[in-house]
Amino acid sequence: MTTNQQIHLVSRPAVEASVDNFKLVQATVPELKNGQVLVRHHFMSLDPYMRGRMNDAKSYAVPQPLNAVMQGGTVGEIVASKNAAYAAGDKVVGFGGWQLYSVVDAGAPGVLRKVDTQHIPLSAYLGAVGMPGVTAWYGLTQICKPGAGKTVVVSAASGAVGSVVGQLAKARGCRAIGIAGGTDKCGYVVNDLGFDACIDYKAHKDAKSLYDAVKDATPDGVDGYFENVGGAVFDAVLPRMNAFGRNALCGMISGYDGEPIPLKQPQLLLTNRLTLEGFIVSEHMEFWPEALKELGTMVATGKLKYRESVAQGLAAAPEAFLGLLKGKNFGKQVVKLV
Repeated sequence: MTTNQQIHLVSRPAVEASVDNFKLVQATVPELKNGQVLVRHHFMSLDPYMRGRMNDAKSYAVPQPLNAVMQGGTVGEIVASKNAAYAAGDKVVGFGGWQLYSVVDAGAPGVLRKVDTQHIPLSAYLGAVGMPGVTAWYGLTQICKPGAGKTVVVSAASGAVGSVVGQLAKARGCRAIGIAGGTDKCGYVVNDLGFDACIDYKAHKDAKSLYDAVKDATPDGVDGYFENVGGAVFDAVLPRMNAFGRNALCGMISGYDGEPIPLKQPQLLLTNRLTLEGFIVSEHMEFWPEALKELGTMVATGKLKYRESVAQGLAAAPEAFLGLLKGKNFGKQVVKLV
């Protein structure tokens, strides 16, 4: 029997999440049944949406169960198989959770997918060529719907989703403006990713200063806004939206600890006839093949760049996750398990 390690959610945060909400436990991997495979995880994904699932509250997904493996995306290698479609050595992406191994009923649709690591690094399937990349692709192409010459703004622009949004926008002939926290992140967004400008929100201590910075960077207004943050950042961008502008609401990380996120000028939604659409990318699986084809081709050919923050070892996951919620990561946050 193979010894496994897992991280469980053992309590729900009262307000701000802490390491005390998690527990590292030992477990035993059960014997495989027909149709199942055993996956050894090489990397696991840490994503902001996980914070919302820690709460026992109404949302688009059921809460993370207590005293059970924390759920999340993983990439790894098949080490044992009782399913004819998979062999030991196959590299796969799945939803194995915060643990070293997972047993997967590989015949169920959508639970496991073989991936090519000859041209694309395995960890990229958790980021630019995975759920975050498809999230960026869907929100940009299906909601913001940018045309050449239009201005697209994205918050959390150096992160796993925002970094892809801007690069896809540039590939479509748009002007891409990022908002990120810190000079290093903004420098990366402009110099490495090719955005036209990036606003360091940490350099602006009041609403007027942040608005003025957005105004200076968007002299022709904003046609599409990809929202990952909410709060003061949304308040600064909203007055710059052009008539009939489109807003893709992907994340509201400023409110993930349960605090309300007021909107200062909701009347602008009416006067500028704006479109706002929240979306969950897992509800649009019909678009994934098209998105993954474009994203994979761009990564394999070096046209789509990405950056990773890598925590070492399963035990490091809770601290890395809490750091992600405070913006301490730089790019996609993963945990390396091998």
